[in-house]
Amino acid sequence: MKAYVFPGQGAQFSGMGKGLYETSEKAKALFDQANEILGFDITKIMFEGTDEELKQTNVTQPAVFLHSVIMASTIEDFKPEMVAGHSLGEFSALVAAGALSFEDGLRLVAKRAAAMQKACELNPSTMAAVLNLSDEKVEEVCAQVAADTGEVVVAANYNCPGQLVISGSIEGINIACEKMKEAGAKRALVLQVGGAFHSPLMEPAREELAEAIKNTAIKPPVCPIYQNVNAQPSQDVEVIKANLIAQLTAPVRWTQSVQNMVSGGATLFTECGPGKVLQGLVKKIAPEAETAGV
Repeated sequence: MKAYVFPGQGAQFSGMGKGLYETSEKAKALFDQANEILGFDITKIMFEGTDEELKQTNVTQPAVFLHSVIMASTIEDFKPEMVAGHSLGEFSALVAAGALSFEDGLRLVAKRAAAMQKACELNPSTMAAVLNLSDEKVEEVCAQVAADTGEVVVAANYNCPGQLVISGSIEGINIACEKMKEAGAKRALVLQVGGAFHSPLMEPAREELAEAIKNTAIKPPVCPIYQNVNAQPSQDVEVIKANLIAQLTAPVRWTQSVQNMVSGGATLFTECGPGKVLQGLVKKIAPEAETAGV
């Protein structure tokens, strides 16, 4: 079975989408429409912007979404049998699977980016990658640090076995990194991100986005979407909406999603969007699966 997977924040690069714009009339029309919807020239930043400009959350999220969704729209005979997206990529997956319109998807992503930016400014916070420690041990250390210090520290991104990203307050993450190394982690590295995504510190953003999601028309997707919050497949609109809202403060269960997709029959994972990050993660989670780019 064919699964299509869509990357999240961090996959961006200068020049992204330029080839699509120059070779496909359909892609060009969608990029031009996106500039109008967003009210600024995002294509100029995508095609010519510096890494620093592309790292701004209000640019990164719509840029990765646009690259992914427009790429999917240009695939001939696009017939996914299941889809999933990593964090932001879940919105791309829903548009590609026909559950969300291009316009509504882009508006929600822009709203999400702005709400997350605001939440980051309210609560200075960060994330860190923990390598070569079991998920259970990482969860245990996070819980212990939170209990001992009163700081927010949680497991945020279950990327693949031996790679888990934690999220929380700056103080909490710094303490947790030391404790992770003491517990045997090969590395515990603070990431250059603007805030504690997928943690309780994103609650103000979750509340803001919830209203927008509730008021957006979502249709049943053409195939099951495996959502980050519970790694389970769904085509139920109400379940999809509830999981989308919960996603901002809940962990991204990518390892579990890929495992469940393989159990559900997925044999080929095609990454649709900038970069090859998800292909690498899928190979570590399910070595028996085939991976490809578009």
